[in-house]
Amino acid sequence: MKREVEYVVRLSASDRYRHKHTVTRGRIIYFRVQYETMIGRVWYPVVRYDMSHGFAHRDLLNVKGECVKTPLFMTDFNDVLTFAESDLKLNWEVYKERFLEDISVDEKGNDK
Repeated sequence: MKREVEYVVRLSASDRYRHKHTVTRGRIIYFRVQYETMIGRVWYPVVRYDMSHGFAHRDLLNVKGECVKTPLFMTDFNDVLTFAESDLKLNWEVYKERFLEDISVDEKGNDK
């Protein structure tokens, strides 16, 4: 039997963690977890872990929506999901700082 779980956790007034996974017989068969920050009234994805494209990976995004994809070389999706959740919950402030630095550079008209 397949079961889907989806929820959002507020990390601060302008930061959130979105979680979605599908499990069957105790095994994760799909997941997506994402840290987002609000700038103005718009939510921006900052870091996402998922298994789209047929493999588990992390996407580091910038305000333009460009991303750097890093494959995760773990084959047990339960382990990958646990790792991804921990990383986002422990390091979201670091990811936010990097994201905001990119915005500051872009506002000055410099390319990264």
